[in-house]
Amino acid sequence: MKTMTLLGLSGSLRKDSFCTAVLRTIQDRMPPGLELAIHSLAELPPYNQDDDGDAAPASVRDLRDAIADSDGVILISPEYNHGMSGVLKNALDWASRPFGQSALLHKPVLTMTASPAFTGGVRAQLQMNETLAAIPARTVLRAQTVIGAVHEKIQENRLADPVTIDFVMAGVGQLRDEIKRASDSRAVEPRQQHVA
Repeated sequence: MKTMTLLGLSGSLRKDSFCTAVLRTIQDRMPPGLELAIHSLAELPPYNQDDDGDAAPASVRDLRDAIADSDGVILISPEYNHGMSGVLKNALDWASRPFGQSALLHKPVLTMTASPAFTGGVRAQLQMNETLAAIPARTVLRAQTVIGAVHEKIQENRLADPVTIDFVMAGVGQLRDEIKRASDSRAVEPRQQHVA
């Protein structure tokens, strides 16, 4: 069976980022047939349409290629001022182009947020899902993965709370299922068109 490749994008650039720690935990616990690559957003410049197109910076081309080459994407953001991080929004703006041809177009995506607040970044996740709907990506529909009091659940740069880990990994399983559904629907579409 072909290994599914997932891409993890963290909306936090901190060295000891809670969000990146969650991605590393997922990476450590991937079930057979799945692997996760974590792609840094640190080198992306602010979105500027004048710098897009054939002249897009190398960091932008690398991000788009990484998304295109993946079977699905995991996005995780902190919550800043009731919204997702500017780092992640900027990455999604770059990734959404060119219009109608985005590497994220119909790509299965699992969204997560993490925050020291008990709400876990639920408002940031709403923003993420709205942005993905505009692209449109294929967002996994499930109970929101919001990790509240995340600062109490991280040890040695890994998520350490068993209940949270189980819930997060269940989401990864649902992302895998969504990838399979997307693949099956693509395989069926040409036959349907041929019959018609």
